[in-house]
Amino acid sequence: MKILKFKPLFLATILASSTLQANEFWGLESWMNSLETPDFDQITNVDERKQAFFQYLLPAINKQNTKIVQLRNDIKTGNINQVRLKKIYQYYRAKEGDINTLLTRVDVIPASLILAQGAYESNWGRSRFAKYYHNFFGLWCFKKGCGIVPLQRSKTDTHEVAKFSSLDKSIEYYMRSINRNSAYKTLRKIRQIKRDQQLPITGIALAEGLENYAEIGYEYVETVQSIIRYNKLERYDYKS
Repeated sequence: MKILKFKPLFLATILASSTLQANEFWGLESWMNSLETPDFDQITNVDERKQAFFQYLLPAINKQNTKIVQLRNDIKTGNINQVRLKKIYQYYRAKEGDINTLLTRVDVIPASLILAQGAYESNWGRSRFAKYYHNFFGLWCFKKGCGIVPLQRSKTDTHEVAKFSSLDKSIEYYMRSINRNSAYKTLRKIRQIKRDQQLPITGIALAEGLENYAEIGYEYVETVQSIIRYNKLERYDYKS
């Protein structure tokens, strides 16, 4: 196994060598976290780069899914106080008291799906948004200053590419978006059907609900499914 090469540990070196504008550098904590990100550009062997990518993202993915499983169990068993439960309803944009809808949103997302999307959206961790801002999923935000303005953004567009202070926060935000955004209602419906039928929740199946994730529509679904199959990513899926 090749030893991962990490970006230099001196901020001054990065500032001197980077092509980014100085005003794009933000937050000491964020940059210290970004320095721990493997420099995937330096891993020239494709198979080794892929394995390094999976190894880097998987612990954070499993951490978020474990938290969701615990929260889901607490909701189902009533092992949660009302103050916290109210906040959970708000967080997932579910009507307070509608526990069935809440449980369709408080649920795991297969690691295979997250890894495949992350690989596609970040070019296997080599995009500048992944390298410096922990955004592996092409996530947008719409408040001025909330992120980084894309170089090719048209004058009429207002979106920015979201920036995160850590990989954990990036994955947490991505999973929240999938679990509560109306654009992914179909994905959540597929997941619920799988639960009702006591079938495995797989990345291949849930990818069918990602048609609205990108402008290319169903082609995006097929691309994500292809990445999952080619790399046999479902071996990483959470067994619940």
